[in-house]
Amino acid sequence: MYKLLFGVFLFFSAAAVHAAVKNLSNSDVKKMVAQGVPVIDIRRTEEWQQTGIIKGSHLLTFFDKNGHYDVHKWLAEFNKIVSMDEPFILICRSGNRTAKISKLLDEQLKYKQVSHVAKGIKNWISAGESTIKP
Repeated sequence: MYKLLFGVFLFFSAAAVHAAVKNLSNSDVKKMVAQGVPVIDIRRTEEWQQTGIIKGSHLLTFFDKNGHYDVHKWLAEFNKIVSMDEPFILICRSGNRTAKISKLLDEQLKYKQVSHVAKGIKNWISAGESTIKP
């Protein structure tokens, strides 16, 4: 009985320490940007050119067009923008790539305030939100 209670205690204690990735709507993004939270756009150059970017975004490609990546190189640049304890927003085309990167940053690398735009820049644009040329 005590082992069971101790196990339940450990589960809930670990859950309380582990912060979940926040899936952001467009209105969430606007609020956070207004508060000065940085947006990191992980898409490639040609994608930025096609759609534009959210004003003030940091352009930091994660995957190349073949799906390859260099986590260490990307993190070296990423850590110039935010620290492990600071909030940030990741954005890509549809939210699929940033969902994967968010999980890595949150669960494996232990960043504390990970957020990503759940439906990406496509949804941002389709909702009538503005972008600028990179």
